[in-house]
Amino acid sequence: MVTTAENPESLQTSSRSRLVALVVAVSFFMQLLDSTIVVTSLPQMAASFGIKPIAMSIGLTVYMLTMAAFIPISGWLGDRYGARNVFLVSIAMFTVASLFCGLSGTLTQFIVARAFQGLGSALMNPIGRVIVLRNAPKSELVNAVALITWPALIAPVIGPVLGSFITTYFSWHWNFLINIPIGLVGLVLVWQFVPDQKAENAGRLDVPGFILSAAGMTLVLAALEAFTQGTVATPWIILLLAGGVVFSILAVRHFRKASSPLLDLSSFRIQTFAMSTLSAGTAGRLAFNATPFLIPLLFQVGFGLPAIETGVYMLVYFAGNLAMKTITTPTLRRFGFRTVLVVNGVIASGSIVACAAISPGTSVLFIYALLFVAGMSRSMQFTALNTIGFADITPAQQSSASTLSSMLQQLAMLLGIAVAAAALNVSQLARHGSSLALVDFRWAFIAIGVIGILSSLRFLKLPDDAGAEVSGHRRPRSDI
Repeated sequence: MVTTAENPESLQTSSRSRLVALVVAVSFFMQLLDSTIVVTSLPQMAASFGIKPIAMSIGLTVYMLTMAAFIPISGWLGDRYGARNVFLVSIAMFTVASLFCGLSGTLTQFIVARAFQGLGSALMNPIGRVIVLRNAPKSELVNAVALITWPALIAPVIGPVLGSFITTYFSWHWNFLINIPIGLVGLVLVWQFVPDQKAENAGRLDVPGFILSAAGMTLVLAALEAFTQGTVATPWIILLLAGGVVFSILAVRHFRKASSPLLDLSSFRIQTFAMSTLSAGTAGRLAFNATPFLIPLLFQVGFGLPAIETGVYMLVYFAGNLAMKTITTPTLRRFGFRTVLVVNGVIASGSIVACAAISPGTSVLFIYALLFVAGMSRSMQFTALNTIGFADITPAQQSSASTLSSMLQQLAMLLGIAVAAAALNVSQLARHGSSLALVDFRWAFIAIGVIGILSSLRFLKLPDDAGAEVSGHRRPRSDI
């Protein structure tokens, strides 16, 4: 039992870890909101630059590729120069780049600004997660990770709605300029509340490892992005993907042999990390990341609803994401990670499959209830995945593990959209349709949901007490 004398110190540590996580979450929210809000203003930006709307896709691609190229080096930079210092630089770089995006008068200026935004984003996510891991004791890890997970749940839902509102009633420039006050607040909060921890001895930069991993990550994501956008011929997409796979294999071989590799792959020998980030975790994230892409299209293309009604449905989905936050920690403490990842994962995936059954004639209240449950279960699954992944990671592995996790999450996000788009296209081709129809969305939701169910069942391989030190779950004692 904890003594009274120890309670104030324990409470202080708990409050500090949550405060640090909340500060990091503010920066994550700015980054993820920017990634989703800009899509709605592309036609207006194209008109402002005097170009065709399709040409604006390069702004999205440059951002994504720059981020992909520099994520692998983020962990080393944090160890070399201090996580807090690099995090401050990443926020400042992202904020300044947002200013220049908003002030851009030509496509060239916008592309350059977006590239710098991508660089800041590449450093922000892995380093922010390392900061949270280093400041949260294992007993507080669930609460801390839950705080830094909510931006990833909220931003994709409210971003398009907010972007449409800003573009309609103000101008596209404010979709970027809105980052300025958020970034400034983030800088002040990080400076004030994030400890200035001493940098570790990172050694010399593993240049070959950086080049190989950056090339592999960039080419794979470029192939997925090109496939989703449909702007590149299939042979080129295959070539990009093949090149990315080759460079990735070479990078893994190099990291295994190098004396001081850029990325330490030993984390993958830990079952909880490997399953939650690489195998079942990637497949699950694929399914749950595809949902915010499919749902708005279902309502606007499949149902023919206007953007405002679609926005209302998405807000219900968003409300479900938020509602689950208050019961995530007690649920994990009561049932443990394995049970939650399996049962909740099946519920979340089942709600995706259920979206295939709704139609324009379905009761609005039923759709609201379905989206609310889908949002709740998605929130729980992401928090559980993100937390158990670091439950057994040692302090020496944190930087590389955070970087690897960020890389795989970025891959899963684009994979989710690519697989969903492929399912829609395959269904349309199979029925020889000239455009997407409601039946195509039905098959896409079923395919994505089945992937989610299978990935959730994979977590049955975890022991019952997996991550118990973090969740506080203990296997009930049987009566003898």
